[in-house]
Amino acid sequence: MGEHYYTKNPSVKSDRNRIAEELRGSRFQFTTDSGVFSKKEIDFGSKLLIETFEEPEIEGDIVDVGCGYGPIGISLASEFSNRRFYLLDVNERATELAMNNAIKNGVNNLNVMASDQLSAVKDKTFASVVTNPPIRAGKQVVHGILEEAHHVLEKGGTLWVVIQKKQGAPSAINKLEEMFQHVETVVKKKGYYILKAVK
Repeated sequence: MGEHYYTKNPSVKSDRNRIAEELRGSRFQFTTDSGVFSKKEIDFGSKLLIETFEEPEIEGDIVDVGCGYGPIGISLASEFSNRRFYLLDVNERATELAMNNAIKNGVNNLNVMASDQLSAVKDKTFASVVTNPPIRAGKQVVHGILEEAHHVLEKGGTLWVVIQKKQGAPSAINKLEEMFQHVETVVKKKGYYILKAVK
């Protein structure tokens, strides 16, 4: 069985790539690598999530679950510099890249941590959770992230998820509606849904 980007230590040979991208009106540079999600370019779903995200109304930190090489967490941390961000990924090659990309882009209000889902921050609470979940890891993992997000959110906190309709958006919405007070589809574009759930 081939490796996936949610492997803890990808053994696929390193082959780094550089991406320059404008996100939320600012320019960023990212180094990517083999064995990490969306190596050649920032994927459409992540970009849509970055551009759609709204700062939570309550005080508190923000966590990016499945951060990859960091485009979501780093671009949002750059804009919302008054908040602390936590970038989590099970893939240790991804977390190393995210740390270096944060430094390269001069963003220092963040912590990058190797974490299986939200296990590394399960004792903290957050104003927002953002995630482009690892769909290929399976429904159980994706729904586990949604459950753990609910657990770590403060009352009034928000969960932002990007997910394709064909990759489980309807079942993700049903799952969110079981747990959260308010769930809405903020944007639908090219088969991608941006879901926002308020605790």
